[in-house]
Amino acid sequence: MPGLPRAAWLYVCVVIALAAVLIGASSPGDVDPRVLVALVALFVLCDSLPARLNVERARMSLGFAVSLASVVLLGPAGAALVGLSAVATGQRKVALVKRLFNGAQFAVGGYTAGVVFGALGGARFEPGRAGWVWEALGPFVGALLTFVLVNLVLTSGALLLSGECELGEMARDSGQLAGVCVGYGMYGLLIAGLWADLGPLVAVLVLLPLFAARWALEQTFGQRRAYDATLAALCQAVETKDPATRGHSERVSRGAVMIARQIGMRPERVEAIRYAGMLHDIGKIGVPTRILRSEERLTEEEFAAVKLHPMRGLEIVREIGFLDEALAGIMHHHEKMDGGGYPMGLVGDEIPEFARVIGVADAFDVMTSARPYKQPMPVADAQQELRRCAGTHFDPVMVEAFLRALEAHGWEPQRGRRVDTGHEEPAGR
Repeated sequence: MPGLPRAAWLYVCVVIALAAVLIGASSPGDVDPRVLVALVALFVLCDSLPARLNVERARMSLGFAVSLASVVLLGPAGAALVGLSAVATGQRKVALVKRLFNGAQFAVGGYTAGVVFGALGGARFEPGRAGWVWEALGPFVGALLTFVLVNLVLTSGALLLSGECELGEMARDSGQLAGVCVGYGMYGLLIAGLWADLGPLVAVLVLLPLFAARWALEQTFGQRRAYDATLAALCQAVETKDPATRGHSERVSRGAVMIARQIGMRPERVEAIRYAGMLHDIGKIGVPTRILRSEERLTEEEFAAVKLHPMRGLEIVREIGFLDEALAGIMHHHEKMDGGGYPMGLVGDEIPEFARVIGVADAFDVMTSARPYKQPMPVADAQQELRRCAGTHFDPVMVEAFLRALEAHGWEPQRGRRVDTGHEEPAGR
């Protein structure tokens, strides 16, 4: 298992061993082999075509529904065997260790859900029994929630120990993941209820809505990718005019997201502020190139041209519907708490929240980045400068949130080093 830290390696082995113990201690003798084979085939097919979500690196296995159906049709032992078949997934480029872990976690989740289903009074499906679905609904929901919880916990443990994500990130994304998993899992009751009359043919009826839902998720994912590509192209246009600022928009976007998450913004607002950070300087497309690349202190006339860039940025992107609240951040990110900023001289809480967030991230990256007219400031000095200007230039709440986020996540400033020409950067440039 190359590449995994020792703790993650041990964790994966424990989960695999737990699955083996549960399957070995169960009694699969009463499992109908024909139903088992059919459900295994259906599970492998569904698991081979996961749906991508708007959560970084997350994919949703359509096999959730089949696993939950096996809880009802086959009991704990059969559900564990169906889940174990995840090792045979048709997903390409899935490493052996991940296949083994996925099979083990589905097996543990299926077995646990089957036990909960039985403990809550759920009974195996009986053909012709009136009202069976209503009687099974409560125990099925309990089994479904258990299955989702077990899978999220086991997956989270592997990701955290392998260093692929952090606790805060996992907690933030778990709600969305759980909601999607529960939605897909409810199809399991439909599969179980129709199995007696249609047998494996039920797969045709159930797969149609499942894959329709997968298509919808893929469209949403593709739309987000298109948004990101559009914004990246706009940022590239700015950086082409002013190569010294290469990567600035991306870093400001990352810093703004760090602050937004630290103060507890809702996920949809975090996404909006990510866009605002990427586009906050888009108005510089309208600033003459000679001014942007100047190594001299700007004249009042030249600086007046620079100060127009927030309004020009708003004019450029205001018709992009998905930006929404991000527009206020783009327009007002150079306002100051004491009213000395631009373009409107807003004071304190008059400044939109997005703008107060972006203003901190923007100033910090400018201070810690090299420019033709200055050397980068050390990160520690830039942090001290933020504290000094909190309350006058910057919102103290956003400054403290950013400093806490820096302690937790660190900061990677602009790469490279430029020659100091001895020219001072105008405030707010």
